[in-house]
Amino acid sequence: MKKLKRILRPLGIALAVIGVMVALGFVERTTDRTPITDLDVVVQGTEGNHFIDERTVRQEILDQGTDVVGSPTASVDITRIEERLAAIPSVAKAEVYHTMDGRLHARVEQRVPIVRVIEPDGGSYYIDKEGWTMPTSRTYTARVLVVTGETDGSVDPALVQNVYAREGRPETFRSDDIHRLALHIVADPFWKALIDQVVMTTDGEFELIPSIGGQRILIGDGSELPQRLEKLRIFYEQGIPQAGWRSYARIDLRYADQVVCTKRTTP
Repeated sequence: MKKLKRILRPLGIALAVIGVMVALGFVERTTDRTPITDLDVVVQGTEGNHFIDERTVRQEILDQGTDVVGSPTASVDITRIEERLAAIPSVAKAEVYHTMDGRLHARVEQRVPIVRVIEPDGGSYYIDKEGWTMPTSRTYTARVLVVTGETDGSVDPALVQNVYAREGRPETFRSDDIHRLALHIVADPFWKALIDQVVMTTDGEFELIPSIGGQRILIGDGSELPQRLEKLRIFYEQGIPQAGWRSYARIDLRYADQVVCTKRTTP
């Protein structure tokens, strides 16, 4: 009897596994024939940004050359839909899948721009927090740090490009430095509130323009940025309260262990 049990037990397990596989195959075939009954669209990363909305995502899904709603799930090309959504310049990531109840789900993550670069010829583009460029929108303008001046103009404003990919770019390329500068500013609530414009000079250095006071703050080529901004913070805390916000026309942070100020000649 014990020997028979030892024989029957593996056989029972094998039959159970086969039964589960058959059931799963049946469910899969049944699911493949289930028609799409509805679209569930979620757009993430919209806090303060409105480059893309649910209506645009739905339109990209429905514009497939066939009726998505009502079609069997097996006939809906999910990969193609994901590729179409991911190709939208303001989209960082797209995920599309369907569930057994016939709902087609689309999860779209919007890019979050942190700086806008305005080129000397008038063209402009955003750089998002991950270091990817994105075109501007005809319907929405993000309220972010603005960089103007003598930028190198080597970025195509219409494309999505990584600013840290330097292959084929000129030695004067600085969009990666712009991104590092912007990351540092937006990460600190004090600097994010105070600095709303950056100017790049002809010699490739940065000047910060604060929202109050009207000074030009010289920080050099962007190296040693944390140390230089810390010097500026101390100066604001100790020097500005005594002299007043509009006392200086220029604040130079490029020298070691000192802040060099130029007083304003006119009130």
